[in-house]
Amino acid sequence: MEEFNACITAFHNWSREIINSIVYGYNNGYTEGTNNVIKVIKRNAYGYHKFENLRKRIFLVSSENSHQVTT
Repeated sequence: MEEFNACITAFHNWSREIINSIVYGYNNGYTEGTNNVIKVIKRNAYGYHKFENLRKRIFLVSSENSHQVTT
């Protein structure tokens, strides 16, 4: 089957990365989540006249969410 061969090829091409992700367990989920929160704030903050107000809002929300991180 063509799909099966494509899957095998992908595993073969990315085998080092796949093994490293299993062995080390690191990922960029926290960073991606933070970027998503900032994008939502920017979308909702349309109309802020000063960048400093947007910046303060981002720091406020970030500090509220920092204690919710689980390992």
